[in-house]
Amino acid sequence: MKSRLTQNADVIAWGALILLSLIWGSSFILIKRGLTAFSGSEVGALRIVAAGAFLLPVAITGFPKLNRRHWIVLMVIGFLGSLIPAFLFAWAQTQLSSSATGIINAVTPLNVLVVGAVFFHQSIVRKQILGLLMGLIGTVLLILAGSAESSTGFNAYSLLVVGATVCYGFSSNIIKHYTYDLTPQTITAVSLVLMLPIAAGYLFGYSSFLPTLEQQQAWWPFLAIVTLGVVGTALALIIFNKLVQLRSPVFAASVTYLVPIVAILWGFIDGESLNYQHFLGMLAILGGVFIANRL
Repeated sequence: MKSRLTQNADVIAWGALILLSLIWGSSFILIKRGLTAFSGSEVGALRIVAAGAFLLPVAITGFPKLNRRHWIVLMVIGFLGSLIPAFLFAWAQTQLSSSATGIINAVTPLNVLVVGAVFFHQSIVRKQILGLLMGLIGTVLLILAGSAESSTGFNAYSLLVVGATVCYGFSSNIIKHYTYDLTPQTITAVSLVLMLPIAAGYLFGYSSFLPTLEQQQAWWPFLAIVTLGVVGTALALIIFNKLVQLRSPVFAASVTYLVPIVAILWGFIDGESLNYQHFLGMLAILGGVFIANRL
């Protein structure tokens, strides 16, 4: 029988997994709320500014541990793992429902496998190839499903989400191969803080963010994106890193199965509609992730 200490660790681990799925699954509806007042670029920039400012104290404590190689690698991770995806997701949701975006995001683990095999010489076995093919079929179904507001049968904005998941594929592999001597907290905090000046420079110098913020109706969308940055980006990554320490990377990665469900529930509550292709695509993607990582 499990000891009380082990049982407590299991409860904490499962609680963290559920909490993380709720946070990340809710990120897409928060982006949707932010887009009611701000442009896609402003939403992406504000998300990074909020996350970077929140983690600035953590990053400062990690600065003395970094050498020249660390700075270069963390800059690349910041671009590929945070800045570019933040903008791509926001741009995508200007023409794509939050629930559909959450479904397509589930292809991330498969892109991690592809990027690892093609660019980092990682081996890939037959079951992973089958999983990748299922995930590709699911992604194509979602792209051809169109948007909730359109019946054209094709939504090119879905490709922006796919692009974001490819960026995650590169950043995850770079973290695995080039940051083995840094803590997860330092990697997350410093990479985000390095993106802070870029995002803030655009937000306050080249966008209409400040004039828009002066309008009373913009404050709730503003709070939605700040919440997304602080909770959905900064704190969520800390929870994820802690979950890896408590159990394993495989257990932590299982959040992939729960995030689309939460995103769909939020979309349903918000009145979004999904057709059969969305559900078939989700099943194919999640089935592919399961086969590639679990069997």
